[in-house]
Amino acid sequence: MADTVLVVEDEAVVLMFLEESLAEAGYDVVSARSGGEALNVLGAGIDDIAVLVADIRIGDGLDGWEIARCAREITPDLPIVYVTGDSAASWGEEGVPNSTLLQKPFTQVELVAAIQALIAGGEAAAVA
Repeated sequence: MADTVLVVEDEAVVLMFLEESLAEAGYDVVSARSGGEALNVLGAGIDDIAVLVADIRIGDGLDGWEIARCAREITPDLPIVYVTGDSAASWGEEGVPNSTLLQKPFTQVELVAAIQALIAGGEAAAVA
């Protein structure tokens, strides 16, 4: 059974890239386009989610930092991959432990490598 990745992204083109990249890498993907949708998914079955991939700026409501903190209240060791175009400098103070950050644009290889490293217990690192 494949690991399930929850992807939180509000930009349709980026969401499609994430979904396709993860599916091609063998992951099951559940998508949310807002913080509220993400929390609904997390609340309905966090045990089924192996990794959270969260855009930092996703419009009104909760941002990616807040979604990750809420997810960690439910499952303290859930790996988190933050994706951002402009918030990388805040990762040190806003990011949770056992997380990594990918600066947009990034490749499918970088995305999959970041997820695999976190699942394997690898060190967190920002990718610029």
